[in-house]
Order: sequence, then C-alpha cells, then structure tokens
Amino acid sequence: MRVRIIAVGERMPGWVAEGFAEYRKRLSHDLPLELVELKPGARGKGRDDAKAMQDEGAAILAALPRDSHVVALDGRGKTWSSEELAGQLATWRMAGRDLAFLVGGPDGHAPAVLARADQRWSLGSLTLPHMLVRLVLAEQLYRATTIAAGHPYHRA
Repeated sequence: MRVRIIAVGERMPGWVAEGFAEYRKRLSHDLPLELVELKPGARGKGRDDAKAMQDEGAAILAALPRDSHVVALDGRGKTWSSEELAGQLATWRMAGRDLAFLVGGPDGHAPAVLARADQRWSLGSLTLPHMLVRLVLAEQLYRATTIAAGHPYHRA
C-alpha cells in the first residue's frame, strides 16, 4: 500500500521539511509516502475566495490516484486516537487500496472534495498551520505503523 498526501500550499519551512523527510524515511519500507504539493488558489483584494477554493478542489481531485481510498483532513471530521488510527490503517491495508490524504487550503476543502472523500478525519479542535499538518500527519502515520508492529516507540 502506498500513501499520497495531496496538500494545497508550497514550500514548507525548513524545519517542517526536515521533520517530514525524517518520517518519510522511517516509513519508506512499511508505508511508502509521497507528498504532492498544489499551488493555492488566488486570494486577496478583488479576488473571489470561493473560486480559489473551487480551483484548489479541482486540482486536488485531478491529483488523486485512481481507485485510492480518500481521507480528507477536515475540522468537522471524526477524531481518532493514535490507536484508532492504527486500527484504521489495518483496515485500509486489508482493503488493498492505496491511500490519499487531502489537506485543503486556507478556506478548507471544496464541497466536491468532501463529496469524493471516503472518510473525513479531524486532527482535533486546535487550529494548525497547514504546513504543520503535513508533519503531524506523517508522524501519526509512523506512530500507527509502530503501534501495529508492537514497537516500543508508542508508550500508551
């Protein structure tokens, strides 16, 4: 099973990129991880934010791998503990499909993206910068694989 993170926004700060690269390396054998960065829609004075979100949504949908299980990161989604995520990961592996995690732009996901998602996942009620969400997601995927493998990394 391969995992693709499709994220609106470009150029992670160095410290985020380093952390993401570390977890990508740790996951390389158990859960190959790919990051696809998409250009944010045009926002600002005289621009239509709804149009920007719609453009981002179209780009996200175009970047989805065929027949993948889609999980949209959404503040209104379901929260999972690390152990519950490990259980989800086991279920996804049994299904034999690749995974796509979607990180929207500053206004969230377009309705078409949420309609396409098989699941919606919330990282909690905290507001996180979208660049940091990539790092948190990679770390939690790593933690889920270690929980499933009985590795002592997770000490719950």
